[in-house]
Amino acid sequence: MSEDQERPRIDKWLWAARFFKTRAQAKAAIEGGKVVSDGQRVKVGKEVRVGMVFTIRQGFDVKTVVVKALSSVRGAATVAQQLYEETAESIAERTRLALERSTQNLAHPDHRPDKKERRQIHKFKDGWQ
Repeated sequence: MSEDQERPRIDKWLWAARFFKTRAQAKAAIEGGKVVSDGQRVKVGKEVRVGMVFTIRQGFDVKTVVVKALSSVRGAATVAQQLYEETAESIAERTRLALERSTQNLAHPDHRPDKKERRQIHKFKDGWQ
C-alpha cells in the first residue's frame, strides 16, 4: 500500500493479517479489550501505522506483534505473515505457557481404555476396597 493512500483501520488490518477469520470477529475482539496498543485498549476505528506494537489475545495465546506493512485486503497466508513480526519475547512466552498447559493435561489419557485396560482398572479399584 502506498503512503498517499488511506491507512487501514485496525479491524481491517487484523482481518487482512489473518488474526481473525472475519472482520466482525476482529471488531468484537477489539471491543472486548483483547487488542491493546501501548498498554491501552484500542478502538475499532484506530488507523494502523508501520511500527505500531499490538498485544493480541486469542484464547490462551497472547501475541505481541510489530506492524511491518499495511494492507486492507485479505490475501494468502504467506502474504499475511509479511504484514507483521511477532516479538521474540512473545514467542518464548507462548511456547512456555503451551508447555505448562500440556504438562497439566497428563491426567487425561489420549484414548479410551480398551477391554484389557478396563479390567486392570477394575482390578486396581477392587483391591482398595
